[in-house]
Amino acid sequence: MEHTRQRQLLYLALLVMGLIAPWLGVYTVYLMTLYCFAIFACAFNLLLGFGGMLSFGHAAFFGLSSYVTGWLVTSQGVSTLTSILGGVAAASLLGLVFGFIAIRRSGIYFAMITMALAQIVYFVCLQASFTGGENGLQGVPRGSILGLDLSQDTAMYYVVLFSLCAVFLWIQRVIESPFGQVLKAIRENEVRAESLGYFVNTHKLIVFVMSAGLAGFAGSLKCLVLSFATLSDVLQSTSGEVILMTMLGGAGTLLGPVVGSAVVVTLQNTLADKVGSWVNVIIGSIFVLCVLAFRKGIVGEVMAVLKRQ
Repeated sequence: MEHTRQRQLLYLALLVMGLIAPWLGVYTVYLMTLYCFAIFACAFNLLLGFGGMLSFGHAAFFGLSSYVTGWLVTSQGVSTLTSILGGVAAASLLGLVFGFIAIRRSGIYFAMITMALAQIVYFVCLQASFTGGENGLQGVPRGSILGLDLSQDTAMYYVVLFSLCAVFLWIQRVIESPFGQVLKAIRENEVRAESLGYFVNTHKLIVFVMSAGLAGFAGSLKCLVLSFATLSDVLQSTSGEVILMTMLGGAGTLLGPVVGSAVVVTLQNTLADKVGSWVNVIIGSIFVLCVLAFRKGIVGEVMAVLKRQ
């Protein structure tokens, strides 16, 4: 009970910090980018941390949704909210196709299948006319949602912050539900879970589609925040980044992906202008250090220390 109360107080403190951040002079576009990748990492953590499935192709959902949302807003004149829903629907449908093919395998075979399928999506985005090819989609307008003008950075900021909170609470509810408990059982011992009568492949497919849809939601928001969608959204390196964020913060913890995203995005924004491409070397070195010294990730290790005390 005491642990739950402390966790709730921590979440409340983080929410308050998020609410007042724009009034403290913090660059809102940087924070919005961080929140988008935090949603992306939370979506991936639902699959890896709680489902035990390592995907090397999650950028396909993130990038496809970004393209679909940008295309609907710019070329079709669709409203912002409908465009976001369209992007999420496209990512979920793609997740259903990917999942149906991949969940029949496990371990490295599952990971390699997802990577191969993601490469197909990359080449489609490179060649398709609606994506703009190598130039991508530029100048995507933010529009408005429920009468709220998103062209103002402050308004867009609170929409993205609210979206992150909603996704975070929804994932927490899923994990604490009977479905989430079965998912954890499958992660720990798939054969035993199947022997108990659970439909393992069905649960894995459902969580895969959930994760894909949430990753797509992050991609749609990111497209609106930065007003463009490019091939970098579907690159293999983006899939690697979300793995890094999740593992660095702590896979299997609710707050870990948010912390990992904050670390990676902050380092990228802070060091990119100073050291250029060497920022990837620095981030990689930090990841190696965490793997060697903090195998449970930042949040996981902190929770382990508090539990021992």
